[in-house]
Amino acid sequence: MLELAERYGSGEPVRIREIADEHGVPARFLVQILLQLKGAGFVASTRGASGGYQLVRPPERISLGEVMSVIEGADEPIASSASPESRWGKVLQGAWQEVADVERRTLQAITFADLVERAKRRTENMYYI
Repeated sequence: MLELAERYGSGEPVRIREIADEHGVPARFLVQILLQLKGAGFVASTRGASGGYQLVRPPERISLGEVMSVIEGADEPIASSASPESRWGKVLQGAWQEVADVERRTLQAITFADLVERAKRRTENMYYI
């Protein structure tokens, strides 16, 4: 998604092999992820020699939380080893739920445009000898 976000608007689809080679990720794994993302309406594919994948929406309108929920599935209730019927179990369950809520809000607030910008700033701040 980050590669697609970085190249958004170029008009050039990104090939799976390119992403796989650049990041050392097996192409078969990427195919499965991209199919999930395509099914969720985040990416579109183009067939042929100059084909590949592109974002359907601008990266400013796609949150990390949205994509993670597609790839990782719906939020599961947080498990605790304490009995859910005990006083401490209920307290712990409430605390874990607060943590999950903060995590969810944070992931929803981070867009792929934000991540691309962070990467650019990081690259600009590197010093080369």
